[in-house]
Amino acid sequence: MGFMYYGSQGHELEIDDRPLLHLKIALLSMLRAGHSVAFSMSRPANQGSGRETLWISPTTDLRFRFIGGRLPAINDDWVRAIIASANSPTGMRICQEPAPARATSLAV
Repeated sequence: MGFMYYGSQGHELEIDDRPLLHLKIALLSMLRAGHSVAFSMSRPANQGSGRETLWISPTTDLRFRFIGGRLPAINDDWVRAIIASANSPTGMRICQEPAPARATSLAV
């Protein structure tokens, strides 16, 4: 389990390390290009249930914390799918991981 902290108050979202790494790469790619993005996710019952949407801009404070020590392989197709979801009406989301066509071992 890892965490994405956002905003000046450091609010946190708890996300498994593997999807968090792919979200990090997708978000940072969008932000480096100067794009803002709405990010939506479901909240588990132990965090109050429901859905949450965050507006993330290049000026939003973001921090990613990974609990696991192993760096997962990166599925480029998953990163592209997450980026593509940013154009949906519900905003960017962590979608189901597609079968990897190719994987790299470098993280951003």
